Amino acid sequence: MEYIRSIDWLANHLHDADVCIIDCRFDLSDPAAGEQQYKKGHIPGAYYAHLDRHLSGEKSKHGGRHPLPDIEVFRQTVEAFGITDTTTVVAYDGGEAMFAGRFWWLLSYIGHKHVYILDGGFDEWRKQGLPVSVDIPAPGQGSVSIGIQKEWTASLEEVRKAALEKDGTILVDSRAPERYEGKTEPLDRVPGHIPGAINHFFKEGFNGSFWKSEEAQTQRFQSLDPKRPIIVYCGSGVSATPNIIALKQAGFQNVRLYAGSYSDWSSYEELPVEKRTEK
Repeated sequence: MEYIRSIDWLANHLHDADVCIIDCRFDLSDPAAGEQQYKKGHIPGAYYAHLDRHLSGEKSKHGGRHPLPDIEVFRQTVEAFGITDTTTVVAYDGGEAMFAGRFWWLLSYIGHKHVYILDGGFDEWRKQGLPVSVDIPAPGQGSVSIGIQKEWTASLEEVRKAALEKDGTILVDSRAPERYEGKTEPLDRVPGHIPGAINHFFKEGFNGSFWKSEEAQTQRFQSLDPKRPIIVYCGSGVSATPNIIALKQAGFQNVRLYAGSYSDWSSYEELPVEKRTEK
């Protein structure tokens, strides 16, 4: 699979000079937990990328809970990991794939061509009895070119046109069904979803913590027209990223992330939301 690397692959390339490993473990309910887990044990040589500090920008009234980081600051972060334009980068989390997915998306967004997610994540690595280290690697001296892939993002205005003017763009909501349907909303101002959005829960793309095959991803999205542009969102632009990979694996070309996602949309009181109720 184009965007994924297996545990066997990483175990065989663990000490390659041109491979950089990034630990992205995170707990949305306890922002300090992932880094604590990293310090207790991680894949040897891995650097730690914190969702709030390294993979998000400053929050404001609008823009969502995890706005994109300043690109120059993000460049400095990845260069301190020793990443260059030719480095093969493998990101992992506990197996959820959404935090590693956020790193994958950001590095791809700035134009890096060799970034992957570890299939199964750290939990599966540990289950297989592979080496774990508590050593923190020294800061690296990388050099990364910035080539922003503008076609990877969708603005609020583009999402508004898709939702309210029905311009032919497909909106994919990656959240759990109960949040999409408006039955519960633990984080945002109002429950529901962006009008017209279709629900494809990102976890449906996995068997446990392993990615489903390209054929299975194609089956998941068989109702979507591959000729139409797709904008993917979630709560705050994190769990949407595995769906972006899954859509690309299924052959969809025009797939963009609404980075602010529902937390941005719902921050505007004038923008409508839909709910789906049980019949």
